[in-house]
Amino acid sequence: MIPDDAEKPVDPRKEKKPPGQSLSSELAYIIEATSIPMPTHNPDAILKIVKEEKLRLQYEGELAYLRGDFARAMRCYDKTEGDEAARLRASLVAVVAAISLGDYPAYLKIEAYLKSFVGAGRGRDSCAIAELALASVAVSVIVPNMVPKWLSEGDFSAFPVQVKPPYILYLRARYFMCIGKYEIALAVAQTALTFYASEQGITLPEIYLRVVCALSCHCLGRENEARRWLLEAMRIALPHGFITPFAEPISEFGGIVEQCLEEAFPDYCDAVIGQWKRTVKNWITFHNYFTKDNITVILSLREYHLAQLVARRVPYVKVAKQFNISVGRLKNIMLEIYEKLFISNRDELAQYVLMTNKGAGS
Repeated sequence: MIPDDAEKPVDPRKEKKPPGQSLSSELAYIIEATSIPMPTHNPDAILKIVKEEKLRLQYEGELAYLRGDFARAMRCYDKTEGDEAARLRASLVAVVAAISLGDYPAYLKIEAYLKSFVGAGRGRDSCAIAELALASVAVSVIVPNMVPKWLSEGDFSAFPVQVKPPYILYLRARYFMCIGKYEIALAVAQTALTFYASEQGITLPEIYLRVVCALSCHCLGRENEARRWLLEAMRIALPHGFITPFAEPISEFGGIVEQCLEEAFPDYCDAVIGQWKRTVKNWITFHNYFTKDNITVILSLREYHLAQLVARRVPYVKVAKQFNISVGRLKNIMLEIYEKLFISNRDELAQYVLMTNKGAGS
């Protein structure tokens, strides 16, 4: 019944995707479109500036994460299902949101999704973004032996040009923090801010780069500089309720975060400390999972925080002052910690707490 001269329809199985519809090009587009800085005075206005839903979801997830609403960040990620480029981009935030929530099944699901791109021949760009998300986990939970080779060697040639340098350099600086090379971490973070800081607007990496500068200075004993960097980051972030960058590293700062909050932003003190209390055990649990040790089962939370500072070569006098105990009492506590871990010195402690090589950070 079909006329002889009827045109045969195109077989969709053989039809090639039109230009711009490949995963690589879609990923490039969404990365570029979500690299616009958020307005300084009203970051939420970005949700009206971007028109496409998949772009708004990326910004909504970042805003939620910065404010400590990790469940909302995960909902934004869930809404990207079916759009592989959007889901890959959203994974950068979702994978750490899952850790903050202590949602182990959600983390494993995202991790499996990301690993499906690594070494699977699914495209160089998609593989690079997947590794970027996985690398952010490795440096966040302080497991430097898990970082990909490109991060430890500083070779970023695999990344598409749309991936902006600040976030990659932030991860690079965090990697150096993990292995105790604080001078290099500070130099990397300062360089990123010098050359790539946006003149107008707020970006997530630039907030975190300032926190890295503060933490590096603290580890180097340059407390005035640490406070300056920390207060600068707080002035950018806290007026908009962005508490996460300061809640995550509280124990590493050994009291400076609380001091800066009480002096300059007292209204946010309870919110930041409260979030830290809710999430710190989740991050420690994931650290234990990755390192296959159970240090926080052996040590109390207080002992673990003391061990972190001592492993980072913070002088006993400063550690004792931060925890309102005498130096003698601190030495006794550290002897108890060494006995519990069957170790005898700071280098061995660093291997447990910081996962560094022997002598790193000395």
